[in-house]
Amino acid sequence: MNIWENIFTGTNLALLGAAFATLFAGIGSAKGVNLVAKATSGLISEDPNKFGKAFLLQALPMTQGIYGLVTSFMIIFKIGLLGGGAAEVTLSQGAYYFVASLPIAFGGLVSAIKQGEVAAAGIKVLAKRPEATGKAIISASLVETYAIFAVLVSLLLILFA
Repeated sequence: MNIWENIFTGTNLALLGAAFATLFAGIGSAKGVNLVAKATSGLISEDPNKFGKAFLLQALPMTQGIYGLVTSFMIIFKIGLLGGGAAEVTLSQGAYYFVASLPIAFGGLVSAIKQGEVAAAGIKVLAKRPEATGKAIISASLVETYAIFAVLVSLLLILFA
């Protein structure tokens, strides 16, 4: 058995998918939250009382990272690493789990960044028209729809594997 046969296994491919789901969705969330945090810092330097409303906008892009993490746990659970008896995962099963992780990995990456951009624009709305904060939150939440679609596809693929 050569080194590649030890590395390139079904279990490792499934774990790579789990890592992708967490890594890429997490990167998107970090970038999205960062965009909103920068705008929030400027806002609360002028009016610290607006932090509560700004925090709602800042928290929105975090959800994609959570979706990626849930997807990773689901893969790890399905291949038997959580809960005891690790099953033999064939190469084709590992490839399946890897592919199943891709919707949330890349959907989460892109939607979190885009949601951060919309939420950062919402901070500007909050600065000038605090009464319109709800509209800014709704606008940023619409981007969330695509992350929800992505996590649903990933989870359904994993559940029915």
